[in-house]
Amino acid sequence: MKLFNKSPIEGSDRRLLDQATHLVTQNSLFPPFPPETRQIVLGMGCFWGAEKIFYKLDGIYITAVGYSGGTVKNPTYEEVCTGSTGHAEAVLIVYFPQLLALKSILKLFFEMHDPTQLNRQGNDIGTQYRSLLTYETNEEKIQMEDALNMYNDTLKQAKKREVVTVIEPRGEFYYAEEYHQQYLIKNPYGYCNHGFNGVSCNL
Repeated sequence: MKLFNKSPIEGSDRRLLDQATHLVTQNSLFPPFPPETRQIVLGMGCFWGAEKIFYKLDGIYITAVGYSGGTVKNPTYEEVCTGSTGHAEAVLIVYFPQLLALKSILKLFFEMHDPTQLNRQGNDIGTQYRSLLTYETNEEKIQMEDALNMYNDTLKQAKKREVVTVIEPRGEFYYAEEYHQQYLIKNPYGYCNHGFNGVSCNL
């Protein structure tokens, strides 16, 4: 967990990343994406481990890490870590729905972190580590809400706490700095606290 002193943050018109190639799929991290793909942005705590869960799945075009849900334009990692920008560490997933269903992504989302922890994942504490799902269409919203409610029922049967995942419309996604992208490929022994949480999500 990395903490910084809080201070007023103005943001910037300059993007942190202008071009990059995905280390697994060899596709550009930036649009335009193939018209048959769909996108989802989600937060599961530290974005290094969260991205790793998805980038080798069949049907993935690219994944990218960045910042979502805040009020500051083009925030830096250090700024997000103050908790002052309102962003969550997030993963952009661009995928082919004919090969990878949204429900398969949601299953992994709920199983591979603890969605019952409020504004934290393990020792990572702060609003930037909140559990987050974002949608672009009403159909996606309904699928996410149904999955959350179903998983809540499963957790209740297992005598666990309720899900605190936030479901909200997708806002601006700001790409994180280059060194964060596919971090655990570049640093295979790097920090990762993601893994099966012990309760299956039977979507």
